[in-house]
Amino acid sequence: MEEKKLDINSIIGFVLIFGILAYMLWQNAPTPEELAEQEKAKQEQVEAEKKAKEDRQTIVTTAEDYTVGNVSDPLQLKNKLGALAYSESLATGENETLVETDLFELKFNGRGGYLSELKLKKFVDFNDAPIYIIKDNNAAFNINLGTTDGRTVNTRDRYFQPNVFKNGENTIVSMKLKVSESKFLEYRYELKPNDYMIDFSIHSQGLSGFINSSQAINLDWKLKTYRHAKSISYENRYTEVVYEHEDGKDDYLGQQEKTDDAAEDLTYVAFKQHFFTSILLADSPFKTAELESENLVQDEEVDTVYTKTFTAKLPLQLYGGELNKSMDWYYGPSDYKTLDAYGRNLDEIVPLGWGIFGWINRYLFIPLFAFLAGFLPYGFAIIVMTILIKLIMSFVQYKQFLSQAKMKILKPELDVIREKHKDNKMKAQQETMALQTKAGASPMAGCLPALIQLPVFYALFQFFPSAFDLRQKSFLWVKDLSSYDVIAELPFPIPFYGDHVSLFPILASIAIFFYMRLTTGQNMQSQPQQEGMPDMAKMMKYMMYFSPLMMLVFFNNYASGLSLYYFISNLISIGIILVIKNFILDEDKIHAQMQENKKKPKKESKFQSKMKQMMEQAEQQKQAQQKRKK
Repeated sequence: MEEKKLDINSIIGFVLIFGILAYMLWQNAPTPEELAEQEKAKQEQVEAEKKAKEDRQTIVTTAEDYTVGNVSDPLQLKNKLGALAYSESLATGENETLVETDLFELKFNGRGGYLSELKLKKFVDFNDAPIYIIKDNNAAFNINLGTTDGRTVNTRDRYFQPNVFKNGENTIVSMKLKVSESKFLEYRYELKPNDYMIDFSIHSQGLSGFINSSQAINLDWKLKTYRHAKSISYENRYTEVVYEHEDGKDDYLGQQEKTDDAAEDLTYVAFKQHFFTSILLADSPFKTAELESENLVQDEEVDTVYTKTFTAKLPLQLYGGELNKSMDWYYGPSDYKTLDAYGRNLDEIVPLGWGIFGWINRYLFIPLFAFLAGFLPYGFAIIVMTILIKLIMSFVQYKQFLSQAKMKILKPELDVIREKHKDNKMKAQQETMALQTKAGASPMAGCLPALIQLPVFYALFQFFPSAFDLRQKSFLWVKDLSSYDVIAELPFPIPFYGDHVSLFPILASIAIFFYMRLTTGQNMQSQPQQEGMPDMAKMMKYMMYFSPLMMLVFFNNYASGLSLYYFISNLISIGIILVIKNFILDEDKIHAQMQENKKKPKKESKFQSKMKQMMEQAEQQKQAQQKRKK
């Protein structure tokens, strides 16, 4: 360091300062007692500064005094791979670095060099409080390194020197664990405007002589996820670890109380919450990964802050004795459109359903809802989308109701057949199939339309809880379509139901009851009398009451947008059935057409022919067995 010399200006300055102080002392004219107290205080301050300086010298070994492989100091373990030029951090504490972008407010802790706080600026939780993904030590990040002398160093215990600078519009945050100016371990974060993806790399320089290449090096990442939604149990249902491995396969740990798994060639791991997610992505896959998830919500009344704890253990490889790993962090909404825009298969994090269910959501419901929400309030967008879907599927309901009407008309004839051959069920079945084939009626014709509706039903069941756009959007008395609505608070919680009353599940339950009453009544009238039929009738009657009750209880804590859909959907279904029954289908015409069909020669299909042949063979075997018994 250059030695500063005393010049004439400094001398004049000191003389002036001395003169001013002397004048002030003369003016104040302190008593001897006051003067003694001042002298004592001054002496104590000098002693404290001297002691602090000695403490720092015992803790910190400077980079200039550090020699690799030749350290006899008792603090060798403390300073190995950590002879810090940034010694001020050790003396002054955690030393946080604050950075702000359009989307984030971030804090980088000098100890460990990792994010100690991350706030999403554009979002608030159900209490209008800021959304923090990381805060108050709920996250941990560490790399454990073996040294050439058999020691282990954890970066979470070391102090990093920060450096923040601009690279065009991007902000670079460099956190360096220094041995010297040319030897260091660096965490480098690059933040871009209006981008939830943060470029992240781990890079070492000049440490090949320190790091033991024969010892495993692991990156450990841990996150205890904060609650952000009104219903912690509902939010927790959609909080889980999702990961991609083995060249594009995606998987998840599930919702057990505590679960773990191992994966190979892992390209990303997401600690997904319901509507927000934290993702670590690797430019080149991690060879292996150990993942864990633990549920923290045992009692919804007590466990109100955190939902789950997630842990990932990922191995790092050395290249030429140095660490060099390029990755990315994503901290942001679990929004399909936002994640899909990155083109890295991140849309799989959003639970839209597997196979055909996911395709229906991706290529039909998501674009349709986005189009409608572009010019309609979100509640009305749900209603209009429901109407469009039900109108498109109305032909399915028509086919189903037509099949039931045909079976209802044939019921008297089918009852005669069953009574005639009540001692020979095989013969009764053969004649039943023959009559249904001639008349052009089949029970399967009513089942197939119902099966066609199942993919649509399940896809929508997945769509509404995953629709980020519904979050904190109001409609009528509903404040948030992604959460339950409340019309009354209960004085105590009811098991499975909750501590509140939601109106949309009640309306949906009423609509389901009347819909099932219409369809169950029609279906019962179309069923022929047979043994066991009274029990079947009772079961169908119980279902007519049980299904609405299930809707009322379990959907009380579900997203009100989903309950709104079921309410509107069942109302429309009731309307379609009434129109079909009263204005479209004419049972007299259907009966006349069925009689005409009986007169026409009916060519059996291969399936019908095969079934007939199998039934005849079974009948022959039965008769042969009866003869042998005689």
